[in-house]
Amino acid sequence: MGFLDHSTNNIIVDAVLTDLGRQSLAKNDGSFQIFQFALGDDEVDYGVIQQFGRTVGREKIEKNTPILEAFTAGSLGLKHKLLSISNEFLTHLPVLDMTLSGTDLTNSVVSFTRTSTTSNTVNAAISSKTGTGIDPDILDGEFRVEVNNLFLTIAGEQPDVVYTDNVAVYRIPADFNTQGDEVSAAITLNLKSFSDTTFSTYSVSGGSFIRSFVKVTGINSGLTKNIELQIS
Repeated sequence: MGFLDHSTNNIIVDAVLTDLGRQSLAKNDGSFQIFQFALGDDEVDYGVIQQFGRTVGREKIEKNTPILEAFTAGSLGLKHKLLSISNEFLTHLPVLDMTLSGTDLTNSVVSFTRTSTTSNTVNAAISSKTGTGIDPDILDGEFRVEVNNLFLTIAGEQPDVVYTDNVAVYRIPADFNTQGDEVSAAITLNLKSFSDTTFSTYSVSGGSFIRSFVKVTGINSGLTKNIELQIS
């Protein structure tokens, strides 16, 4: 959903059903029920706060931030969801780290080769970094993993949904350490077999590789990281 035309001090709610929601509504069997909703701040640039301070920065954000209209593609809406936390004394959020064979993936690329390297196991870990346990409100029992269904699957798992833009969504159970300050999961990405025509269609300019991304999100914490993949 979107909030439009705030420049005139009028708040208009523009709400649409996603493609998946329309499919559910079209069943017309009484099973379609709206039981929860989420809010996000995808459009907000918090760098304005750092540049101008909280008072002036907040005013600039409220008056100058362009607001996106509603999307029907569920994979595009609400990239950055807001959290509800009951602990008013919480001062630190945990951190999501993504590694491959011990290498931090923040500035690295996961490589696949169609003729040889068709599988890579990425490790996702959310830790408090403070030596204390993670607050129960944001303790993740699962990770939400989004991959391009044209090229990748996750070993041993079936997607919950595949959107019309070929984004497949998986839920991967998380493991808890004994100290209660870290949750983790091993995500084995398998490369699908596809034709040379498909490779040529989706490859970057020059045709040397396909660039894709995997998005990993903590179900409760909302912590998110995108890692880049290259398929050659």
